[in-house]
Amino acid sequence: MSGEGPFDMIGIVGAGAYGAALALAAARAGRRVLLWARDAAAVDAIARTRQAPRLPGIALPGAVRATVDLAALAGCDALLITVPTQSLREVCRALAPLLPAGVPVISAAKGIERGSGLFTTQIIAQELPAAQPAILSGPSFAADIGKGLPTAVTLAATEASLAQALAEALSSPAFRIYHSADPRGVEIGGAAKNVLAIAAGIAIGLGYGESARAALVARGFAELRRFGQAHGAQGETLMGLSGLGDVVLSCASAQSRNFAFGLALGQGRSVTDAAGGALAEGAFTAQILAQMAQAGGVDMPIADAVAGIIDGRIGVRDAVTGLLARPLRAEGEGETM
Repeated sequence: MSGEGPFDMIGIVGAGAYGAALALAAARAGRRVLLWARDAAAVDAIARTRQAPRLPGIALPGAVRATVDLAALAGCDALLITVPTQSLREVCRALAPLLPAGVPVISAAKGIERGSGLFTTQIIAQELPAAQPAILSGPSFAADIGKGLPTAVTLAATEASLAQALAEALSSPAFRIYHSADPRGVEIGGAAKNVLAIAAGIAIGLGYGESARAALVARGFAELRRFGQAHGAQGETLMGLSGLGDVVLSCASAQSRNFAFGLALGQGRSVTDAAGGALAEGAFTAQILAQMAQAGGVDMPIADAVAGIIDGRIGVRDAVTGLLARPLRAEGEGETM
């Protein structure tokens, strides 16, 4: 650890658009930042241009230094890991022999691991048992953070005092971080909203209009709440930034990769074509979310429909027709939150 103050040096693992944006946010909060990239060319580009290749047009301040040396992260006071959920375990394993005990490791991924059904803080706890896992999530596009536009997110850890200390260290006037002691609720909101964003994109792609999108999002959010309740999430968390807030953002903007993926599916493109070479996080989450819901007896027809479309069990129009044919019932029936 740097020893120059609480969380003085922040390590960012992953120099994609969101990693670069969080590096900027941490620097604006007065932290020194070490930004790790797997690609040496990206590190060279940052050194030459002071811009991250995945976040062009926004200058990185001198407080941000890029490196390809993973071992250099051992000197950081806290780590923010911005790689996708399905890559998180591999990165944590690589970090395991390098990090000192007690370092907070914050995931910024929004998903559920397909093979295990584990959430991101659980993966961190398994692979880095001496670390302090935390999760950062909420309605935030990398471009908005990078430009310094007002953004608010949630940082959660089991230990409330740790979440508060990290939130205070990383917050700035334009990047407000609220703290929580409900990491599971924050993780569920981030993971499930990606699946809902795909569904919302499909509805718009099919030409069903804004009223249909609003109905789908509302019913999808009811599914999210049911799943959250079954997994011990606090209702207040799901109604907050990392739940409802992120649903509102991701289901209404083509800046969301998940919404854009669903939009392309609704317009008739195949899963492969819609993905554009890289599946959105929600595409991986949909199947495991639907499986976990079924195993736990949680009714999630929208999530199941999205999973069926992605794995080829059902066509887009047939899936939507099936949802529209579901029996009418009293609103809120079967919900206790």
